Amino acid sequence: MRSPNSETVRCRINPEVKVKAEEVLASIGMSTSDAMRLFLKQVAVRGVFPLELKVPNQKTINAFQEKNIESVSLQVLRDM
Repeated sequence: MRSPNSETVRCRINPEVKVKAEEVLASIGMSTSDAMRLFLKQVAVRGVFPLELKVPNQKTINAFQEKNIESVSLQVLRDM
Protein backbone atom coordinates (compact mmCIF):
# COMPACT_ATOMS: atom_id res chain seq x y z
CA MET A 1 0.00 0.00 0.00
CA ARG A 2 1.37 3.43 -0.97
CA SER A 3 1.60 6.31 1.43
CA PRO A 4 -0.64 9.31 0.59
CA ASN A 5 2.22 11.36 -0.86
CA SER A 6 4.47 8.75 -2.43
CA GLU A 7 4.61 9.99 -6.05
CA THR A 8 7.11 12.56 -7.33
CA VAL A 9 6.34 15.33 -9.83
CA ARG A 10 9.13 17.30 -11.50
CA CYS A 11 9.05 20.24 -13.87
CA ARG A 12 11.53 22.60 -15.45
CA ILE A 13 11.01 26.32 -14.93
CA ASN A 14 12.86 29.56 -15.48
CA PRO A 15 15.07 30.22 -12.41
CA GLU A 16 13.80 33.81 -12.05
CA VAL A 17 10.18 32.64 -12.06
CA LYS A 18 11.02 30.00 -9.47
CA VAL A 19 12.67 32.51 -7.13
CA LYS A 20 9.80 35.01 -7.44
CA ALA A 21 7.20 32.29 -6.90
CA GLU A 22 9.05 30.93 -3.86
CA GLU A 23 9.15 34.44 -2.35
CA VAL A 24 5.40 34.84 -2.78
CA LEU A 25 4.68 31.37 -1.45
CA ALA A 26 6.99 31.85 1.54
CA SER A 27 5.14 35.07 2.39
CA ILE A 28 1.97 33.02 2.87
CA GLY A 29 3.69 30.12 4.59
CA MET A 30 3.70 27.71 1.66
CA SER A 31 6.47 25.78 -0.04
CA THR A 32 6.62 25.10 -3.76
CA SER A 33 5.69 21.49 -3.00
CA ASP A 34 2.66 22.66 -0.98
CA ALA A 35 1.51 24.84 -3.88
CA MET A 36 1.98 22.05 -6.43
CA ARG A 37 0.09 19.57 -4.21
CA LEU A 38 -2.74 22.09 -3.78
CA PHE A 39 -2.89 22.77 -7.52
CA LEU A 40 -2.89 19.10 -8.54
CA LYS A 41 -5.41 18.20 -5.82
CA GLN A 42 -7.77 20.87 -7.17
CA VAL A 43 -7.37 19.53 -10.72
CA ALA A 44 -8.26 16.05 -9.44
CA VAL A 45 -11.18 17.19 -7.24
CA ARG A 46 -12.73 19.61 -9.74
CA GLY A 47 -11.95 17.63 -12.86
CA VAL A 48 -10.98 20.84 -14.63
CA PHE A 49 -8.10 23.30 -14.65
CA PRO A 50 -8.61 25.25 -11.39
CA LEU A 51 -7.53 28.66 -12.67
CA GLU A 52 -9.32 30.88 -15.15
CA LEU A 53 -7.27 31.20 -18.32
CA LYS A 54 -8.16 33.85 -20.84
CA VAL A 55 -7.03 34.43 -24.37
CA PRO A 56 -6.02 38.09 -24.68
CA ASN A 57 -8.34 40.24 -26.76
CA GLN A 58 -7.06 42.34 -29.65
CA LYS A 59 -6.75 45.47 -27.48
CA THR A 60 -4.43 43.64 -25.08
CA ILE A 61 -2.42 42.10 -27.93
CA ASN A 62 -2.00 45.53 -29.53
CA ALA A 63 -0.88 47.04 -26.21
CA PHE A 64 1.73 44.29 -25.78
CA GLN A 65 2.98 44.84 -29.33
CA GLU A 66 3.12 48.64 -28.88
CA LYS A 67 5.25 48.26 -25.78
CA ASN A 68 7.29 45.46 -27.41
CA ILE A 69 6.77 43.11 -24.47
CA GLU A 70 6.00 39.41 -24.16
CA SER A 71 4.67 39.46 -20.60
CA VAL A 72 3.45 42.16 -18.27
CA SER A 73 2.47 42.63 -14.64
CA LEU A 74 -1.13 43.17 -13.61
CA GLN A 75 -0.29 46.74 -12.57
CA VAL A 76 1.08 47.56 -16.03
CA LEU A 77 -2.13 46.24 -17.59
CA ARG A 78 -4.18 48.39 -15.22
CA ASP A 79 -2.14 51.44 -16.19
CA MET A 80 -2.66 50.94 -19.94
